[in-house]
Amino acid sequence: MPDTHHATAYFYGRVQGVGFRYCAFQVAREFDVAGYVSNLPDGRVIVEAEGTKDEVDAFITAVEERMHGYVRKLDRLASVRSPQFTGFLIK
Repeated sequence: MPDTHHATAYFYGRVQGVGFRYCAFQVAREFDVAGYVSNLPDGRVIVEAEGTKDEVDAFITAVEERMHGYVRKLDRLASVRSPQFTGFLIK
């Protein structure tokens, strides 16, 4: 899959210890994306996702909407690169 859209999303707020990673994992099953979700030592959660631009953008938006009561801020970085992930994992 050439020209795979990649996004790194950093979620801030009360996003650890509230089922955020499991929710992101479940949401990923609804989209054609690959990547992972992981807690960071500073209290943020990182989501790395790749696929088509529309799928990745919709996935990140869906995670933010489902966890809206816990997310205070979201930072996204986007790029186009060769695929690096297979499936979607909780790390």
